[in-house]
Amino acid sequence: MLKSSLIYLAKAVSFGLVMAAVFILFTRLTNTPNGTSLSFSQNPRELSFASAVRKAAPAVVNIYSLSINQAQPLNSSKLQGLGSGVIMSKEGYIITNYHVINKADEIVAALQDGRKFSADVVGLDPETDLAVLKVEGDNLPVVPVNLKHSPRVGDVVLAIGNPYNLGQTITQGIISATGRSGLSSHYLDFLQTDAAINAGNSGGALIDTTGSLIGINTAAYQLTNDDKAGHGINFAIPIELAYKVMGKLVKDGRVIRGALGISGEPVNQVIAQILNLPDLKGIFITSLDAGGPASRAGLRPRDVIVKYQHEDVTGVEMLMDRIAETLPGTQVEVEIIRDGKTLVLPVIMGEKPVHYN
Repeated sequence: MLKSSLIYLAKAVSFGLVMAAVFILFTRLTNTPNGTSLSFSQNPRELSFASAVRKAAPAVVNIYSLSINQAQPLNSSKLQGLGSGVIMSKEGYIITNYHVINKADEIVAALQDGRKFSADVVGLDPETDLAVLKVEGDNLPVVPVNLKHSPRVGDVVLAIGNPYNLGQTITQGIISATGRSGLSSHYLDFLQTDAAINAGNSGGALIDTTGSLIGINTAAYQLTNDDKAGHGINFAIPIELAYKVMGKLVKDGRVIRGALGISGEPVNQVIAQILNLPDLKGIFITSLDAGGPASRAGLRPRDVIVKYQHEDVTGVEMLMDRIAETLPGTQVEVEIIRDGKTLVLPVIMGEKPVHYN
């Protein structure tokens, strides 16, 4: 009798351990390494991003830009552009693209709950194609933002916007590449995605599968101005850069950038051999702005900048970023190689002018 009871107890314990193992395995399979929970419908094989969309989509607004003919203000008004924007704070700050609202006389932000607000321009930054608007309203939806998350090639992303004024639309894809700089500015470091970004998506949200904002949709690749075909090559401004620019626009109404007044290129083997340089580090100065900060400090064409504020210069983009982030009026030390000799020159930084289209 005792033996049979022990056998029965052993079977019960074994069954419990097996079920616990199955539960643990299922829990691991339905959670990604970065903590993202996958959502399944009644069909366990059907993956859904509905939860992520519900978190982010209410904060993505439709932007209507109305341009008024000043010669006939009562009889002539033109819808200059359609686009999207993202509500970033409960105070009503909205990020969108500069080209969406450029030259607009009146801007209207339409929320997904049916509310419409007149939007004021807080600041513009053509350099990064970003703008900040502000609306006054209660209980505004705010997009989740995770500035610590680093997007990776292959991550699934969703683009939210108002393409062709059809109403809010979601498209899905992956991050195809990161660090796509130089497409329109030295200060951009684009995310590339194959999620469709069409006319009207500009200024909208690029989110990850948790619903967190990772970028501001800005451009689609086109071979020519008449090229309307989709190539699956689209670009978004990373949220780290967009957030930094937003903070500067809210504070100062513009982005204040330092200027050194130089043009240059990376040191290659030919330049290194001609100038008898020890390695391929640094930036070769090709030209100087007449009367600019570098020229006044004594820098010359054919100088090679190897350090900026005691930091090794690793590339053109790196140097331009450091220059842009330096406040005008600041004295910096620039280490150069000239005729085989190392010199350290103090330079008083200037300010880069802003050119509005």
